[in-house]
Amino acid sequence: MRGLTPMEHEDFLALKAGAEVIEADSCGEKVLRLADGRLLKLFRRKRLISSAMWYPYALRFVDNAQALALRGIPVPRVIAALRIPSVKRDAVLYQPLEGTTLRDLVKHGLDAQNERRVKKLFTAFVIRLHDLGIYFRSLHLGNVVLTPAGGLGLIDFSDLRIYRRPLPTFMRRRNIRRMLEMPGECDWIDSEAILDARHV
Repeated sequence: MRGLTPMEHEDFLALKAGAEVIEADSCGEKVLRLADGRLLKLFRRKRLISSAMWYPYALRFVDNAQALALRGIPVPRVIAALRIPSVKRDAVLYQPLEGTTLRDLVKHGLDAQNERRVKKLFTAFVIRLHDLGIYFRSLHLGNVVLTPAGGLGLIDFSDLRIYRRPLPTFMRRRNIRRMLEMPGECDWIDSEAILDARHV
């Protein structure tokens, strides 16, 4: 899938009729859950001059979804990449990844045994990402989904980069630094295991 499909304003309004706003900021809607259960993620260019001029965030999302799926990482199924001139937004329409984010699991509570199991699963997942050369700037519990099959998948990965080789130690350390500084999430990641992981 290449390029962004133009969408008229009337079609955009019809698409989001009855939608639930899942995420928004001071600039407007960011993620909508449509009436049929699909998700619409909206992107705006934050600066006048940026790399998004020639490589829009919506296309990065699409490309990263394809690249992750090829590497066996569960991700949402992309349906369309859109350009909506009337609201100065690009968008990705996709089928959400089935499951529950780790952040929601924490919020609703886990018993001690399941918490240990999922924490171990999460650390192994991060090691696997790094060994596959995947650097995910937005790595946190809200972007990792526990699927019904018992594995972990990723969502909201427009700022992800994939290298040809396993990440070196300094990049692994930098990638988990944000989580280590987040109250309530820092104890979910075994930094020693991740930094000591043998490169494949």
